[in-house]
Amino acid sequence: MGQYVAPLRDMQFVMHELLRVEDTLKQLPKHAEIDADIINQVLEEGGKFTSQVLFPLNHSGDREGCHHDKTTKSVTTPKGFKEAYKQYVEAGWPALSCATEFGGQGLPLVMNNAFYEMMNSANQAWTMYPGLSHGAYECLLEHGTPEQKALYLPKLVSGEWTGTMCLTEAHCGTDLGMLRSKAEPQTDGSYRITGSKIFISAGEHDMADNILHLVLARLPDAPQGSKGISLFLVPKFLPNADGSVGERNPITCGAIEEKMGIHGNSTCQMNLDGATGWIIGSPHKGLNAMFVFMNAARLGVGMQGLGLTEVAYQNALIYAKDRIQMRSLSGIKAPDKAADPIIVHPDVRRMLLTAKAYAEGGRAFCTYLALQIDKELNHPDEAVRKDAADEVALLTPVVKAFITDNAWVATSECMQVYGGHGFIAEWGMEQYVRDARINMIYEGTNTIQSLDLLGRKVLMDNGAKLRKFGAKIQAFVEENGTDEALSEFITPLADLGDKVTKLTMEIGMKAFQNPDEAGAAAVPYLRVVGHLVYAYFFAQMAKIALEKQDSGDKFYISKLATVRFYFARLLPETAMLIRQARSGSASLMALDADLF
Repeated sequence: MGQYVAPLRDMQFVMHELLRVEDTLKQLPKHAEIDADIINQVLEEGGKFTSQVLFPLNHSGDREGCHHDKTTKSVTTPKGFKEAYKQYVEAGWPALSCATEFGGQGLPLVMNNAFYEMMNSANQAWTMYPGLSHGAYECLLEHGTPEQKALYLPKLVSGEWTGTMCLTEAHCGTDLGMLRSKAEPQTDGSYRITGSKIFISAGEHDMADNILHLVLARLPDAPQGSKGISLFLVPKFLPNADGSVGERNPITCGAIEEKMGIHGNSTCQMNLDGATGWIIGSPHKGLNAMFVFMNAARLGVGMQGLGLTEVAYQNALIYAKDRIQMRSLSGIKAPDKAADPIIVHPDVRRMLLTAKAYAEGGRAFCTYLALQIDKELNHPDEAVRKDAADEVALLTPVVKAFITDNAWVATSECMQVYGGHGFIAEWGMEQYVRDARINMIYEGTNTIQSLDLLGRKVLMDNGAKLRKFGAKIQAFVEENGTDEALSEFITPLADLGDKVTKLTMEIGMKAFQNPDEAGAAAVPYLRVVGHLVYAYFFAQMAKIALEKQDSGDKFYISKLATVRFYFARLLPETAMLIRQARSGSASLMALDADLF
């Protein structure tokens, strides 16, 4: 069902030429020894594993799905998933960016992030099993007690045990302040937890010996709302003192959700019937601890969108070069064939270039954000750490929402390239469309991400974080503004930067008078900011490509063409979005609910 080849050349371009990752890592004592050779070696091995082991299971896993045994309440994953996970563990992939003190390899997150792009391209549903484990690892690393870290982290790092996040309940989704799960304290320091959770990805499976559930619940004295939520570690099997698997804990899968996509992942309804758990962090501060997991997951979901965009593009490109239909409008291009390959047609090229641009822009953005997290966690200068943390906070909702929105567009366009064959399951393209749709919904819908960006990350600090990022863009504009060869990229970038500043001020003033104005503007506002980020990176790519286009390496010619397409065809969307954001809330809120 198609193919996947890791885009190593573009990954290396982003790492070594665009972002100069090695230079940044040398500033971090923990990663100062990491060089380009090490990065390339990891990427190459990751490409082999994902294309040879994971990709062949993607279509079959989607067709088969997971199997739930109602009697034993166990879940069996699709054929080959368990064996692939064993290979993943034996190769040491779970430990890639984990701390060495718990058995990890201690490599930077930026490398782990690139590997996850490959895994998501090859098989998103499979990748969600270890992906959630890494989030659980990060949460425990920051908020767990020394005893919890010593007992659980080595098992997560090795991949022997996996993890989940148990937030959502049937009566509430994003509004976690309404959750009802209860935690009763016990004399031994543990808690007895009861309740039900839904939409729990990888909630039950047969791939690992144990599953560590991170569960949000309320203590008996908890205040109402989100300030009364605590976080608990609830293992599937209670561990013995020596770390071995012990007694079965009453947290079980009641059913697997019937879903539109990601059929290879067990999205479970989980029931806690007096399950034993231990608190993570402070009482009533569970959301603070869980946000470590949630923010990691939001970057992870952005990577899912990027991965699907890339693999859909690769396969649509192969099809477009092979499929013949009609003749080119400007004259026959393949006289030896009955018709021309469809890649000669302008709109087929538009669809392919849309996916190509969104993949390459997303790759630069995700790699940059991962590198900022490495700086936030490891840079010796506190001021640098603070600036990096501010950028991560500002851009996390953008990376989640903008990239997954773009993936929905890109996978749909790539399916369209196939014509009728794209709608047929055996070609594999329709799976990417189905899988891409969930990424806009979970880990906070893209509307929630937009509200987070505009309300919390921009307006709450009067635009301070946005101005700091804008200063980087302005410095690039000023440095290169006199370069005539770059003017076709610098001018629209500078123009959009000015428009974002004015738009932010206008929305802020309106929202001060009427908060609904922020709600009405948030979604188009996030897309405008997303395009500002992409335009910034694409302009930098153009500078490199222009300098090297005569080097004989056709990669730079292709890159420059992609950048030009982005500025000509995709960036102009911002004009419409800005008008939408400025249109206000009146047209949305004027109609009484009973008149809809």
